Amino acid sequence: MDGVLTDAGMYYSEAGDEWKKFNTRDGMGIKLLQKAGLITAIVTQERTRLVARRAEKLAIPELHQGAFDKLSVIRDMAMRHGISLHQVAYIGDDVNDIEALQAVGFSAAPADGLSQVLEIVDYICRQKGGEGAVRELAEMILHSRSETKTKKQRR
Repeated sequence: MDGVLTDAGMYYSEAGDEWKKFNTRDGMGIKLLQKAGLITAIVTQERTRLVARRAEKLAIPELHQGAFDKLSVIRDMAMRHGISLHQVAYIGDDVNDIEALQAVGFSAAPADGLSQVLEIVDYICRQKGGEGAVRELAEMILHSRSETKTKKQRR
């Protein structure tokens, strides 16, 4: 969530309200993945109503807040959906994502991810977190699926 779907900033008002800025293009990328039949998820250590509202607005079926062991959550999701970790794509930006990034079939990070993360991922997005990195990854996944489908049809 923070640093991937947002710019990693935490904004507070004098009254104590918390704000996060989300990119609508990232949201559309998630909707396009869902339209293609892919399962989308948010796995975050944070636990806020803002995140729940964003997940609800995007109809993300798997929202896991307060996840300090992200890999266990991802393993559980994969098992419930009958897929292997090799079939999972994951985008993360910080050290608490490293274990999950190393375990999945395809890993990515926003351009402004921490250097330790950028060193181990399969793909570094051109876009920063909260500025279209998720959309970039979504388009890459959808393009790859389209190419695979076209190759199968030629056979």
